[in-house]
Amino acid sequence: MKITDILAKDKPSFSFEFFPPKSDEGVAALMQTASSLRPLEPAFVSVTYGAGGGTRARTIDVVKAMKRDLALEAMAHLTCVGASAHQLSDVLRELQSAGIDNVLALRGDPPRGSTEFVRSEGGFEHATSLVELAKNAFDFCIGAACYPEKHIEATDLATDLRHLRTKVQAGARFLITQLFFDNEKYFVFVEKARRLGIDVPIIPGIMPITNAEQVARFTSMCGATIPAALLSELEARRGQPEAILDLGVAYATLQCVDLLAGGVPGIHFYTLNKSPASKAVVSALKAARPWERGAGRRYIESGDNVLGFGVGLQEPIS
Repeated sequence: MKITDILAKDKPSFSFEFFPPKSDEGVAALMQTASSLRPLEPAFVSVTYGAGGGTRARTIDVVKAMKRDLALEAMAHLTCVGASAHQLSDVLRELQSAGIDNVLALRGDPPRGSTEFVRSEGGFEHATSLVELAKNAFDFCIGAACYPEKHIEATDLATDLRHLRTKVQAGARFLITQLFFDNEKYFVFVEKARRLGIDVPIIPGIMPITNAEQVARFTSMCGATIPAALLSELEARRGQPEAILDLGVAYATLQCVDLLAGGVPGIHFYTLNKSPASKAVVSALKAARPWERGAGRRYIESGDNVLGFGVGLQEPIS
């Protein structure tokens, strides 16, 4: 099923992101992790590329296995790194033959040891070109990434949003955000995107904190910020891994309650291939059902179904 059809349903989606392990044993463990999430009825799962696109074959194998063996709607990430347009077409053709309906089209990070992205010979420099390839030559539902605090390479958010609009115009039908810990940044980002004519669903990406050093590394790589109050609480628990895990699950749950009460179309969880934290958060959300609280919605829906603040905004973003 295409993700746009899933998002059109009258309840929010919960989805989970994994990365492909480097060994067969790791793949077996990942499949077990994904299987353990099935009782939560995930709307879809996604599988990333490794740094520099180095796990392309394993990504494809894992996506196909999750679709075939676990009956999960599986989405493959695809990047421009280290591949020509011809090679990317071959990957898309293989995914299509395997019955995969959804692809997340990304430029990708520079290969390990590099600080700048370099276009491969015969390849693409921007995700927009990959979106166009997937749209024009295949029948995928195409997603793309977006950055509530702007892409780390962008000069400013306004410029980044204009690039995002180009990706949507090229054929991206939904967006998934980079991780963030301040919901206000997400809601303001959505408002500005709608003002600019970006009218597709924007799914917030949430990563429950399970390791303080790990989250510090991730945020430094992607440009996300940790609110001062949360950072203070993490510092107070330094050297207490169980306390940090408890805080991470609690904070992510509160984030998601606020987002869902605000009308978001779903939540995409960055699991880091570990299910307990995300499972705990989603289980609590399913019990509390915050999306049924209609008052105070802030998310601006796509198309004609506009809710909350910003109705009819036409002025350019600042």
